[in-house]
Amino acid sequence: MKVITTKGVVKIYNPDKIPVKALNGVDLEITEGEFTAIVGPSGSGKTTLLNVIGGLDRPDEGDVEVGGHDIDAMSDNQLIDFRKEHIGFVFQAYNLIPVLTARENVEFVMLLQNRPKKERRERAEELLRAVGLEDKMDKRPSELSGGQQQRVAVARALAPKPDFILADEPTANLDSKSTANLLDIMARLNEEEKITFVFSTHDQRVIDRARRVVTLVDGKVATDEVREGKV
Repeated sequence: MKVITTKGVVKIYNPDKIPVKALNGVDLEITEGEFTAIVGPSGSGKTTLLNVIGGLDRPDEGDVEVGGHDIDAMSDNQLIDFRKEHIGFVFQAYNLIPVLTARENVEFVMLLQNRPKKERRERAEELLRAVGLEDKMDKRPSELSGGQQQRVAVARALAPKPDFILADEPTANLDSKSTANLLDIMARLNEEEKITFVFSTHDQRVIDRARRVVTLVDGKVATDEVREGKV
């Protein structure tokens, strides 16, 4: 089942000054359960494509359908609600809330969803155990290493049980061991919970694990390679 479709997507930044065409007619289909890496040189449009798919940016031209919904037709409030229920984001900068513990950070999206306190706590603790942080639940971000913070971010992204995860350079600040651990966790969740993962990445370690590698050059899909036996 297709969960993401983009058709002729164009995104232009600074249209009134010096326009930069970050995306230049991107056609892409991603099906349920994929483990896909979007790669390419700096400025090729990787992060912009993820932002457009996730509704963080709106395309200037073209269509974006996510989970059977035309997200460009949604209002800002509808988009917020849609992301909250269906999309998990993992950012390079972690974006954890400094004053909250690891458990509270993971609970936060579920709090916005008005889920009961007991359910929030149980889900957060289950996920933190899954990412190997059972002994760090009460630690704040400043008390965690970069790899640990990124694992909290992954647990937070998974908390609302999204249909898919969009991960923008999730391993950029991690050492080899932390990267391997994080990819193992994501691969397991992809296999066991059938969550679709889409990465924007320069990291060869991520690319080597991906089942599909989509290469962008100058805002266009240059190559699209499906590989068996990865992850």
